[in-house]
Amino acid sequence: MSEARRDDGRRVEMLERRLAEARSDARALAQVNDKLNQTLRDARESLLALREQLDALAAPPSQLGLVTGLPEAGLADVAVGGRTLRVKVSPELVAVESLQVGASVLLNEAMTVVGLAEAATAGEIVRVREPLGDDRVLAATASEEEIVLRLAAPLVGAPLDPGESLLADRRAFVAWARVPRSDVEELTLDEVPDVTYADIGGLGRQIDEIRDAVELPFLHRDLFETFRLAAPKGVLLYGPPGCGKTMIAKAVASAAGSHFLNIKGPELLNKYVGETERQIRVIFGRARELADEGRPVVVFFDEMDSLFRTRGSGVSSDVESTIVPQLLSELDGVEGLHHVIVIGATNREDLIDPAILRPGRLDVKIKLDRPDAAGAREILAKHLTDDVPLNPATGLDDLLDAGVEALYRRDEGNRFVEVTYASGAKEVLYVADFVSGAMLANIAGRAKKAAIKEVLAGGEQGIRLHHLLDACRAEVSENEELPNTTNPDDWARVSGRRGERIAFLRTLHHARALEA
Repeated sequence: MSEARRDDGRRVEMLERRLAEARSDARALAQVNDKLNQTLRDARESLLALREQLDALAAPPSQLGLVTGLPEAGLADVAVGGRTLRVKVSPELVAVESLQVGASVLLNEAMTVVGLAEAATAGEIVRVREPLGDDRVLAATASEEEIVLRLAAPLVGAPLDPGESLLADRRAFVAWARVPRSDVEELTLDEVPDVTYADIGGLGRQIDEIRDAVELPFLHRDLFETFRLAAPKGVLLYGPPGCGKTMIAKAVASAAGSHFLNIKGPELLNKYVGETERQIRVIFGRARELADEGRPVVVFFDEMDSLFRTRGSGVSSDVESTIVPQLLSELDGVEGLHHVIVIGATNREDLIDPAILRPGRLDVKIKLDRPDAAGAREILAKHLTDDVPLNPATGLDDLLDAGVEALYRRDEGNRFVEVTYASGAKEVLYVADFVSGAMLANIAGRAKKAAIKEVLAGGEQGIRLHHLLDACRAEVSENEELPNTTNPDDWARVSGRRGERIAFLRTLHHARALEA
């Protein structure tokens, strides 16, 4: 009996072991089955992706179009390949609310709008001539052909100034973006300068002349109308460099409370045909707009000879053959220049086209000479004022007198240049013949810097006599190599000397000059 029980126990134990093994095998088979199922799913997804790629490759290409109108819901006027078509808009288009005039869209083979594309970044540049209502503009192409364009939604309602550049599709008659242009905005300065006549020294007569020409017509318009006297259209300031031409122009604008458009001649020149003329038109258009506000406007052309040279002179590339007439048309044009005055500054008035300088244009001509000794003292006094720290042992009057004396002595030590004229005659020019307001400002600055360095080194406080005299010596020595011995006649004209042609220059000044 006991033997039978033992056999039964062994059989049960064996069955349990086989059952456990079967369960383990089942679990392993289930895991393998799961892996096979995942592999099948991955394979199915890969096949679907490949099928989609094959379908996309086999599909016909989508066309790009430009929306020119939205006549009603579900329809759009689209310019494609030079034709304008009225097409359906797919109801499945997700961003249908973004569909607007000027938008780039995708069309399928059935000419249905099925998607939006990125906005076009290339096109034809046109210039605004005149806005026409809320959504149209009169523009000019590069060939000066006038064309009416519809504005894209981002441009509708935005102020567009004449001369502004737009990106457009002339076949679709749509302009969709502004083209930033850094020309006129960088060349103009609309705010009133903070320079006054009180800041200018040594030019009392010239200040009186320009105030008579500019301020009187603006400040006493009723009297000028009573006497039927027209205000001058322009003023020419000419003379050697550094003698205050730009400062006077700024003081004019400040005194009259004017807008000041500061036009730098060399930067206005553009190598593209017609571009400089366009910018001149835009500048005067801007001036007229500002003048309509009731304030006078000063248009200041610095380095005027670089823009408006004598036509046919052969000195430059003859671009002035179209630039000069453009300025003349602005000065004499039908629109007129009410409350706008042009001020030109130049070192070479002999290069400016005579038509610009005739009466009725830039008819007031004011020469700014180099300062004499009294003028130089007045200019130095503008920079070395009572509130500038002076050494107690140095009086301001003594300091100014010593500086002027050092520059204006006509002795051996101040000989600067020997000129030989075409006739063979020779003349010695002294330091005094080349002093300018800018040079005096530099001398004052050098003296102030020397005084500051002495204080930092533990020395005495304030400007002393030797600071100013050292500054005079350093300034003159720095400028002694400036005379142009290669083209002496051109140098003489820029320096403000007129008369007989100069054939040769020889510098005479050395470091020994202006010794105390």
